[in-house]
Amino acid sequence: MSKLIPMKIAISGKGGVGKTLLASFLSKIFAASGYSVLAIDADSNSSLAATLGFPHPDEITPISEMKDLVEERTGARPGKSDVYFKLNPKVDDIPEKYWRQHNGIKLMVMGQVKRGGSGCYCAENVLLQALVNHLLLARNEVIILDMEAGIEHLGRATAKAVDKLIVVVEPGRSSIETAHRINKLAQDIGLKNIAIVGNKIRNQSEKDFLLSSLTDFPFLGFIPYEPAIIAAELANRSALDASPQVEAAVKGIYQALL
Repeated sequence: MSKLIPMKIAISGKGGVGKTLLASFLSKIFAASGYSVLAIDADSNSSLAATLGFPHPDEITPISEMKDLVEERTGARPGKSDVYFKLNPKVDDIPEKYWRQHNGIKLMVMGQVKRGGSGCYCAENVLLQALVNHLLLARNEVIILDMEAGIEHLGRATAKAVDKLIVVVEPGRSSIETAHRINKLAQDIGLKNIAIVGNKIRNQSEKDFLLSSLTDFPFLGFIPYEPAIIAAELANRSALDASPQVEAAVKGIYQALL
């Protein structure tokens, strides 16, 4: 058996395009292939735990909402107007203490990063940024980072550690515009390994539309539109066993990543 080389994969895209679905299936496939997998939910609309089938996902508290932890590590209490706090908090022991494990996959839920435009360079942000930096730079395993429609959790220090930024798109102008915006943000911090995954593809014309609209990007693959996935999500069930067709498509993406 060849040596398993860990990868650091960040997934972004417009809300609702299927970032979490792709992150979940990739986590499952990497784990089934013998990799140590740590999935990170860095989307404010956290649903990765539920999609992965973790029990009681609503009971998982995001790191950013652990006020005692934030205060312990930064010296500032969230919600209070502390002027001073540590900019390099200790985080290397946090993963083992706060991740959850299920079906061979470790999961950490980060919580929301408050935007700089809101005037908040706050303790929660500093802790999350330091933690993401540690996970991407220091841990020797497959990291799959499910992000919002941007790259707020990434900085110049971590950009070089990301082996691939996957932008998930669906057939539609707004999704394509978001992909171009994410690409610009990524270029600004020096993240160049960017690729596209097309999701919710119903026919060849939709695939051709995406290919012709995103000619500057390499494509890792296409995931078919699958009503069974939607039905599973509506029934509050894990989507991972809902569609062999989707799983087969993601296995092709996994092979392209390798």
